[in-house]
Amino acid sequence: MTDTVDSATLSPQSGKPPLRIALAGLGTVGAGVIRLVEANADLIARRAGRPIKVSAVSARDRGKDRGVDLSPYAWEDDMTAMAARDDVDVVVELVGGSDGPALVLARNAIRHGKALVTANKAMIAHHGMALAKEAEAQGVAMRFEAAVAGGIPVIKGLREGAAANRVERIYGILNGTCNYILSTMEDTGRDFSEVLSEAQAKGYAEADPTFDIEGIDAAHKLSILSAIAFGAKIDFGSVDTQGISRILAADIAQADSLGYCIRLIGTAEADAGPNGTPGLFQRVAPHLVPFDNLLAHVDGPTNAVVVEGNFSGRLLFQGAGAGDGPTASAVVADLIDIARGMDTGFEADMAFSIPVDGLEDMAPAPAGHRLGRAYIRFLVADRPGVLAEITAAMRDAGVSIESLIQKGQASKDGAVIVAIVTHEVPEAAVAKALTLLDGSPSLVGQPLVMQILGA
Repeated sequence: MTDTVDSATLSPQSGKPPLRIALAGLGTVGAGVIRLVEANADLIARRAGRPIKVSAVSARDRGKDRGVDLSPYAWEDDMTAMAARDDVDVVVELVGGSDGPALVLARNAIRHGKALVTANKAMIAHHGMALAKEAEAQGVAMRFEAAVAGGIPVIKGLREGAAANRVERIYGILNGTCNYILSTMEDTGRDFSEVLSEAQAKGYAEADPTFDIEGIDAAHKLSILSAIAFGAKIDFGSVDTQGISRILAADIAQADSLGYCIRLIGTAEADAGPNGTPGLFQRVAPHLVPFDNLLAHVDGPTNAVVVEGNFSGRLLFQGAGAGDGPTASAVVADLIDIARGMDTGFEADMAFSIPVDGLEDMAPAPAGHRLGRAYIRFLVADRPGVLAEITAAMRDAGVSIESLIQKGQASKDGAVIVAIVTHEVPEAAVAKALTLLDGSPSLVGQPLVMQILGA
C-alpha cells in the first residue's frame, strides 16, 4: 500500500514511515484538518505511533484564501486522480454529495488500495454498503466518524465501547440547525421563518436549508447509526422522515405550558410488528420532550445521542455536532486509528463492525401498532361545532383524549388552534381519526402530529 520511504522520514518514536494523506475539499472542515495536523503534529505522532503528513490537496478554487498555507502540498486539479498517487496512503474526502466527484473519488481510492476517511453522511447513507464491501475485498480501511454528529465519537462508541451489547434503542438530536431553530423559538417566542433567517445569517443553516429543516440530514445519520447499532444493512429509504418547518411559535408555547419542549428526534430500534416479524423501526420527527428528559436541555447547535444497551444501560454522547474544529477532530481521530493499525491488519477491519455480508436485511417495522401519547394540533375555522367534530372523530377511532386546548386566532385568515394530547394509544388509531377528518371544511390545512418522547 505504501512505497519505500527514505530512513530520514521515519518517525523517531517508532521507526515507522509517516501516514501520508490526500485531502479533497478545503472548506471549513478541510482547512481545519490541515490546521489540526500542523498544530498538534508532535502529539498526533506520539499517539498514532507515526507522523501524519499531508501529501496532496484538491478543491474547486485553487486561488481562494482558506487561512492556511497550502504551498507545502501538491495540488491536484482533478481530485479523483489523487487516489492514484504513489505518495498517498489515505484519501480524505470532504467534498460532500451522495454522488458525483465525491463518490468517484471514494471508489477510486479503494480500488487503488488506499484507505478512505470521509465526513460525507449522504454518500455513506446511499452507497456505504457497496463501498464497505469493496474496502473489505481490498483489505483497506473505510472510516466515517465525522459523518455523524461532528466531533462526538458516537460511531466509535458503538463500534468499540458498546460492542459487547445488544443495542435495544438509539435516539437523539442529530441535526444542530434544527436544534438551534427550535431552542431559539423556545427562548424568544418568534416564529419559524424569522429564526431560520437568523440561523442562515449566523452560518448555522445553509442558503438552501431543505436537507436540515425537512429532516433529511438527520435521517442520513440515523440510517448509518442503525446499521452499526443493529447489524443491519443501511436502509435510508425506510426512515420515516418529518421536518420542523410546520411548527408554529404557538406549538412551542403550548408544549411549554404542558411541561415539554419540542426537539427533532431520530429514533431507531428493533421492533417486531403485530405478526411478530422482526423489523427495524427508524423515524426522524419533531417530538414533545418532557422537561425532566436529558434531551430537553440540549440547546443551540448541539447534538446528543442516547444508546441503550442490554448490559451497558443508557449511554449519552453529547457535544458539538458540526463546525470546523469538532468535525476536523473526528477526521483526524480516524486517521490516527488507521496509522496505529496499518501494519497489523486494522485497515481491513469492518466499517460497520461486522462484514457487509453478515449485515441483516431487516424489513421496515410498521408504526401503526406502536403505543404512545401524541400531541395533535389543528388549525380550524372559528365556527360552532368544530370541537364536537374533532372529538367525535377521536371517539370513533378509539383515541382517548387527555387534554384539549383551544387558543385564539393563529393566522391572518382567522384560523384558531385546537390542540389535543392523547392518552397512550396505537399510532394507527390517531391515523384513523385524522382520516375521518380528512376533507372536513372545518380544518384549515393538515393537522400536525408529534409523538411525546417516552423515557
